[in-house]
Amino acid sequence: MATSTLLQVDDLQVSFLGETGWNPAVQQVSFTLEPGKTLGFVGESGSGKSVTSLALMNLLPQRQARIQAAQLLFDGRSLQQLSGSAWSQLRGADMAMIFQEPMTSLNPVYSCGYQVAEAIRAHGHIGRKAARERVLQLFSKVQLPRVKEMYNAYPHQLSGGQKQRVMIAMAISCNPSLLIADEPTTALDVTVQRGILDLLKDLQSETGMGMLFISHDLAVVAAMADHIAVMQKGWVVEQGTAEAIMRNPQHPYTQSLLACRPPHDVRLKRLPVVSEFLAGKWPGGEAQVRKELSLSAAEREAGHQEMYAQAPLLSVNNLKVWFPIKKTLFSRSAPMVKAVDGVSFQVYPGETVGLVGESGCGKTSLGRALLRLNEPEDGEIDFEGNKLILLPDRQMRAFRKHIQIVFQDPYSSLNPRMSVGEAIKEPMTVHRLHGNESGRRQKVLELLQQVGLDAAHYHRYPHEFSGGQRQRICIARALAVEPRLIVCDESVSALDVSVQAQVLNLLNSLKKALGLTFIFISHDLAVVRFMSDRILVMKDGKIEETGEADSLYHLPQKPYTKKLIAAIPGGYNV
Repeated sequence: MATSTLLQVDDLQVSFLGETGWNPAVQQVSFTLEPGKTLGFVGESGSGKSVTSLALMNLLPQRQARIQAAQLLFDGRSLQQLSGSAWSQLRGADMAMIFQEPMTSLNPVYSCGYQVAEAIRAHGHIGRKAARERVLQLFSKVQLPRVKEMYNAYPHQLSGGQKQRVMIAMAISCNPSLLIADEPTTALDVTVQRGILDLLKDLQSETGMGMLFISHDLAVVAAMADHIAVMQKGWVVEQGTAEAIMRNPQHPYTQSLLACRPPHDVRLKRLPVVSEFLAGKWPGGEAQVRKELSLSAAEREAGHQEMYAQAPLLSVNNLKVWFPIKKTLFSRSAPMVKAVDGVSFQVYPGETVGLVGESGCGKTSLGRALLRLNEPEDGEIDFEGNKLILLPDRQMRAFRKHIQIVFQDPYSSLNPRMSVGEAIKEPMTVHRLHGNESGRRQKVLELLQQVGLDAAHYHRYPHEFSGGQRQRICIARALAVEPRLIVCDESVSALDVSVQAQVLNLLNSLKKALGLTFIFISHDLAVVRFMSDRILVMKDGKIEETGEADSLYHLPQKPYTKKLIAAIPGGYNV
């Protein structure tokens, strides 16, 4: 019989077996969830959010994980007393979960429709034809386009937002009473993210299911949750209604999570970081941060007048980057995707130009084309009088020391078999910089210190670092050849907001200290606005709108730009 409390957790503790014994990951976590309500869990990576949800679903490895609790009740049933077969019936049917990365959660060798139908048939006596019809209904409910095509499509053929909608369809296929959404919108475009959040709310309103919503972004959690639990290092440090947490956070850690996200209504000289709040630097909270770190419009205008009095560092004119859709051995030509279609702009020394737009708009293709990692179809790229498109390949490779790029995923950007010191030193060796091996090694040590790491990290390997530290290593590697211009391609989009603040501050401090110029690519307009002097908004391979960052953010002219800004959780709505 259903109870007024859907989920009750008292004193949950989770430990993992390590070399020195059992190491606690979640400690004394307690909460309740009512039907039709949403409890949001927020905190940095490693805080215990996902471990808590996996423990509730009994998905942790039994030999390496130890789960203890005074009480774990789901709809009046004790989860601690369930057998293996009972868990198999409960998961998927009554308790379902949406995982963070849909590509790793979906089987690449089966069609999307087949995988959802398989989940339906596993929990009910239903034929193949009926299961297919049910899947098509679900795909329509989660607002996937061309549902019959989507049924037969494979995961790699879908966008990130579409794959996440397939996962949501699978999760709700058996009408669960509890849905756990673990970072369901991380690294998605703000417009796709808004669509996913609205979809989950609509489904909850329709079915009355309870939801645990997990994210590292307090603004996203606040947009979804009735109550919020803030986790740090395995402990719930603060818990309350979403309104109370957002309006009057009590714990310094909660205050820091709110403050380290770029604000929409003021411009800060730098972002505060978690360690400053925990050390008591900001006893007045966000109000004190705004008072002491705000950058006035007059200061910003004075800097811009000086900057734009210079000659451009980079001039791009009518740049086109096209890709063939399909080409065979016997075809002389093929239809083309116009990823970048006649784009023109200039970048001045010391400037940060933000490039923003949804996935597929051409941002990354444009950034890569500036280094000729994608060969342009037509147009001009002028870097201080050097016509880059006309340079022979060998000269272009040598010229790339002046323009570097920092990619989105730092782990795949680094060779896992090469120590970070050797990885940073490698481009110096290629371009024969800093004299000899001894000089290059000394430069590596200087760069490590410059990006907030230390000499002891030289001989360590990428897997030994956190995501934020790996991104710092990639930044050091880009700096190794002393470039004039750095293209940052979604370089902070997958990081926790607290780590993101550290990396953004680092980029700005390096820009000032080394006289760097940035092209900052992101789908997150709030972050782009904080970093940028000017913003270029891209859509369908073209520049949709451009302008001074604050003016464009607060007074956008084009409907597309207004849509991007309105989709920012907790941000400025036009």
